[in-house]
Amino acid sequence: MNLTGELLIGGRATRGAQGEIRGIDPATGETLETVFGGATLEDLEAACALAAAAFQPYRALSYETRATFLETIAEHIEALGDDLIVRVMAESGLPRGRLEGERGRTTGQLRLFASVLRDGGFLETRIDPAMPDRKPMARPDLRLRNIPLGPVAVFGASNFPLAFSVAGGDTASALAAGCPVVVKAHPAHPGTSEMMGRAIQGAVAACGLHPGVFSLIHDSGFEVGQALVADPRIKAAGFTGSRRGGLALAAVAQGRPEPIPFYAEMSSINPVLLFPAALAARGPAIAKDFVGALTLGAGQFCTNPGLILALEGPELNGFLAAAEEALSPVPAATMLTPAISRVYAAGVQALAQSAVVTQVAKGQQPGHNQGQAALFSVSGADFLAHPHLAEEVFGAASIVVRCADMAELHRVVLALEGQLTVALHMDEPDHALAADLLPDLELKAGRILVNGFGTGVEVAHAMVHGGPFPATSDSRTTSVGSLAIARFLRPVSYQNLPAALLPDELKPENPLGLARRVDGKLSLT
Repeated sequence: MNLTGELLIGGRATRGAQGEIRGIDPATGETLETVFGGATLEDLEAACALAAAAFQPYRALSYETRATFLETIAEHIEALGDDLIVRVMAESGLPRGRLEGERGRTTGQLRLFASVLRDGGFLETRIDPAMPDRKPMARPDLRLRNIPLGPVAVFGASNFPLAFSVAGGDTASALAAGCPVVVKAHPAHPGTSEMMGRAIQGAVAACGLHPGVFSLIHDSGFEVGQALVADPRIKAAGFTGSRRGGLALAAVAQGRPEPIPFYAEMSSINPVLLFPAALAARGPAIAKDFVGALTLGAGQFCTNPGLILALEGPELNGFLAAAEEALSPVPAATMLTPAISRVYAAGVQALAQSAVVTQVAKGQQPGHNQGQAALFSVSGADFLAHPHLAEEVFGAASIVVRCADMAELHRVVLALEGQLTVALHMDEPDHALAADLLPDLELKAGRILVNGFGTGVEVAHAMVHGGPFPATSDSRTTSVGSLAIARFLRPVSYQNLPAALLPDELKPENPLGLARRVDGKLSLT
């Protein structure tokens, strides 16, 4: 595909006139071809107006038509072929294998939401038939379904240029819900964003949909992104990125005359608990797997294991020795952007200079825009006394907290902020200890896993990729899995509406063949 550097406003392409954006190869520092123009406020106005105009006709489409649209997007992405992978590699520094897998995840989640639409369960249809003879008061006829919120703003992520960006999970779930989408591309991968955006734009045209169903804008600063969230026609927004950026946009969303839901995934250190029996039986093996998870993708995963909790003792010493042996030869890895690399290096340096922290191991020396893996340790008491040690260092850095006993470990758990994941490494003799901690761990994380690490988020019906603040801005939601569609829906109850006016989902004859909850019981009638 020949990149043009244009904005995609509905069905047309136009040159942005507000500054310039260029991709940079993080591995070399080379500026990539194609200059992208940033959107003006007038461009944003056009995109939001089109999205608002598209909303009613788009949400009125049959679920089969909407499902076919999502599948067509997936096909258009696949048709981009190797050109897409080559461009993403150039803009992100990520390896081919990782990106080919991420492309499969991106098309897979589009097809997952197509199946969700055909199933119909996301509508949560409920019917309480009228009881005119009920005493002392009659019950009216009540029927409920979920409807889409309206146009949605999506902000592309730096660390997943495919699966959490232009055609990623936020876009896929919003489109599935019946919401037009306006995407603000991440400035680190403008070419990738254009390619993915043209795939969606092509699918809109191929399916004969209103062109305002999708728009893609670039922002050379922050003004347009903030204005996108503030626009009164936008009814929800999805964001993956830093806590600082997420909170700034969340403030805009909540400061509007009509506040809107703002779904931000922001910060997580994903604690890993090493229980005594598991540590004694297989500590060195766990250490090796831990280093693999820590350094995967230069540690630039939101589920990266940034904290280890374990009891002080010879077993933990053995784990640390094995971790040092595994980590020391790990080459430094290219990071996504120079800014991310600088922030990571500063975070590691601050840990290394802390009076209460000991450096356990570090990887090979970094080159240009590379991150050097690092492992530190601290006592449980010092960790509790210095809360800043629990702040995320985005990259391949982790801290081992050496707890004096289980009571101190429990206190550390209680002191933690909200997390995306908590991992428990345990054997059967550890089950009683884990059971004691589990009620508190449930309050700390959106996903609890055993004998593994949080890296690798399955796109599935039972997945939760969310958690208490600051992991996400709304702990009731997930950005991965079929439940992600719920973020862009709201329930509407219809009381005593004549049958002729009822939506098909709620008509007495059930023309769509949905499983509905009738008088509290699931029914196909």
